[in-house]
Amino acid sequence: MSANHYDIIIVGGGMSGATLALALARLPLKIALLEAAAPDMAVHPAFDARAIALSAGSVEALTRHGVWPLLSPLCEPITHIHVSDKGHLGQVRIRADEYRLPALGQVIELSRAGIALQQALSREARIESLWPVNVTRVEPGESQVTLSLDNGRTLTAALLVAADGGHSFVRDALKLPLERHDFEQSAVIATVQTAEHPRGRAFERFTRGGPLALLPMQDGLSSLVWSVPRHDAPVLAAMDDRDFLSALQQAFGWRLGKMQAAGPRHVYPLVMSQVRRPLHQRCVLLGNAAHLLHPIAGQGFNLGMRDIDVLVDTVQDSLTNEPGVGPLGSAQMLEHYWQGRSDDQARTVWLTSSLAQLFSNDYGPLVVARNVALSLMARSDTLKAPLVRQTLGFSAALRGGW
Repeated sequence: MSANHYDIIIVGGGMSGATLALALARLPLKIALLEAAAPDMAVHPAFDARAIALSAGSVEALTRHGVWPLLSPLCEPITHIHVSDKGHLGQVRIRADEYRLPALGQVIELSRAGIALQQALSREARIESLWPVNVTRVEPGESQVTLSLDNGRTLTAALLVAADGGHSFVRDALKLPLERHDFEQSAVIATVQTAEHPRGRAFERFTRGGPLALLPMQDGLSSLVWSVPRHDAPVLAAMDDRDFLSALQQAFGWRLGKMQAAGPRHVYPLVMSQVRRPLHQRCVLLGNAAHLLHPIAGQGFNLGMRDIDVLVDTVQDSLTNEPGVGPLGSAQMLEHYWQGRSDDQARTVWLTSSLAQLFSNDYGPLVVARNVALSLMARSDTLKAPLVRQTLGFSAALRGGW
């Protein structure tokens, strides 16, 4: 077999691509991981100042695929979630012990995750990491897919996985139709210190301008994701610390005491994009290349992790000739994967987009309706169950028989 032929080529070495590569490395495969950025986590665009919440379901999948031990020391557990609407009484509280779980999720800084993942990749004999390198041409074929690179190399593979982000070159090269919605919001991201230690508490606070989330981090800090109208974001980000903390205090309230300090602010535009059928001949899209979500429900990477989980299992079934799966990269194998993912992807994209529009709207009847809904969920485990199930990221019924 040619030195330039691989079983699987993954384009994109961010969270989704790197995690997939490490999960697949446990299988008897020859894998290439292509990344446009240089292997320097200090400047890698996918491993920036943001923190993300890994759902309990994602942690379970990462554990099953052998990746969790790399990330676990870098994480802070979420044991409580508090959801509220500023200026109204409706609120919901979710506790891990209610569902016999040690944690509802885990918070990790992307910059620290990037270092851990890259170090692990460098130790994997089955993975050839090529970076910095750009794909210039993608040619799907009956028996293999061919990639041309800007360094002059030509690579082939049985399966191509595009995990190259929201501006995916591979997606565009394959001419896969992309649906896109601009929320006309931006997220202001910062690390903040509060007078009271968060102690595992995560907060989702709905305000007139958009949702505000605080996630617990190591060392008693919290990660802020503040969604605001796009024209307000640069103003907030440019404030000095005193004015910024005052504005944040007014929006969030005093559940963690006084806002004491804030790190550098970063601004990201918020859009939804989705490829409704992220498959092509011997190709599959993964992560933000397939679906980019509003951060309101913390589903972005968690949805991608569920994709990774099913894809790895499908590849493994293909290698062991499980009935109905088909050879690696075949149309039959890709259809088998998609049958396990299409409903969850469609439901999660719809849910996050609907929540973003519902809770960023100050139209009177909608405000009343959403607060009634929060109040009812607070009083009924049955009504709260769908919210909790989506938050935890399990596709099947959870522990405890609810």
